[in-house]
Amino acid sequence: MSDSTPTAPAKRPSLFRKAFTTHLYVTVLVSIVLGAVVGLIWPNVGTALQPLGDGWISLIRMLIGPVVFCAIVTGIASAGQLAGVGRIGLKALVYFEVVTTIALIVGLVVVDVIKPGAGVNADPDDLAITGSAEKYISTAENTHWYSFLINIIPDTVVSAFTGHSILQVLLVALLFAISLRAVGTPAAPVVKGIKIVGDIFFDMVRLVLYLAPIGAFGAMAYATGAYGWSTLQSLASLVVTFWVTGILFCLTVFGIICRMAGIRVLRLYSYFKPEILVTLGTSNYEAVMPQLMEKLIKIGCPPRIVNLVVPAGYAFNSDGVCLYLGFSSLFLAQAFGIDMSLTQQLALLAVFLITSKGAAGVAGAGFVILAATLPTTGVIPVAGIMLILGVDRFMSTMRGLVSLSGQMLGSIVVSRWEKQFDPTYATEVMKGHTTPTVIDAEPTVAPKEFAAR
Repeated sequence: MSDSTPTAPAKRPSLFRKAFTTHLYVTVLVSIVLGAVVGLIWPNVGTALQPLGDGWISLIRMLIGPVVFCAIVTGIASAGQLAGVGRIGLKALVYFEVVTTIALIVGLVVVDVIKPGAGVNADPDDLAITGSAEKYISTAENTHWYSFLINIIPDTVVSAFTGHSILQVLLVALLFAISLRAVGTPAAPVVKGIKIVGDIFFDMVRLVLYLAPIGAFGAMAYATGAYGWSTLQSLASLVVTFWVTGILFCLTVFGIICRMAGIRVLRLYSYFKPEILVTLGTSNYEAVMPQLMEKLIKIGCPPRIVNLVVPAGYAFNSDGVCLYLGFSSLFLAQAFGIDMSLTQQLALLAVFLITSKGAAGVAGAGFVILAATLPTTGVIPVAGIMLILGVDRFMSTMRGLVSLSGQMLGSIVVSRWEKQFDPTYATEVMKGHTTPTVIDAEPTVAPKEFAAR
């Protein structure tokens, strides 16, 4: 007779716990719908819920600086020779610059062809700059084409983390990491300590992410409550056209890039579905940075590449903002009955390519850059931003989704470029057919059956 005692069946997690952990993306989606309903039915209640969305985004921004710093430092510390770091960084910048340029061109071409602003017949004398637009204009007046170069240098090392500029954090992290490499072996305990601190901050971001449904509910309730049906209906064609453009951009441009990398774009989006839905609900893709990096490593992107490319992307990846800038600027020109020549459009494109580099960490970045750049055209009145202020919240959601897509592919493209990515193995992991093994944050070599051919 056996003395063994039957083990009790494992307790299944409660529905509430699953809603805020494994099924968080579903909860976020439900929160978006509920927020929209509350804002439309009870506008005053919806606008009063603004602190929920703003507070959640503030929590995320509070943690992004340290996370980026730790990821960059550990990435460079594990990347071998500094020449290799420079090569990876250069390839990442090339990728981001090429895609953002394509995004700008697509935005301009779509508006040139569809002409969503034709027939608006707006008069700049009738548009008074009021409310939050005044704040954006004030910020824009102090923004120049060279601002991102000047602002990259913080007043002090500490101020890089107390502000909202990812570029400043990147600069401090790069200098610190290079100095660590110069010190050599004696600095090894410091590198280990920073890695531990980075893990702690990543867990802090995960804790805040559990509150994403509350943030999504508040943000959507405020957006629909503040602007309501009338604003949405009056500019419905603009919002719909921009969303369709954004979706097609994600499927075609990023689809081609996925094909070149050896994977399917729809499978990639399915794999990152939770991150997409969190971004959809909050218009903020910084919140999903830890999960994004972990998942990229799981499908075979080397941690040393992910730790460099993803943080750099939050400073230089302006796909969504550039698509918005090209789209909105020509829409406003058409709304005022201004016919911009090809030369003027190319000049606008060149200016946007420079000014968009200051987008990282700026509240309402797309709006600020648009307001700062319009005066350089000499033809589009800056007061035109009042025409799209009411629906900017809905357009910013698509800006975030497009930029998130660019972030997904950045590490994959650079890893493939470095011949360190096996698309067959990555596809099997995304399908759930095989489980990757990770040792010391560095994925093991892909099994033989998935070895690169």
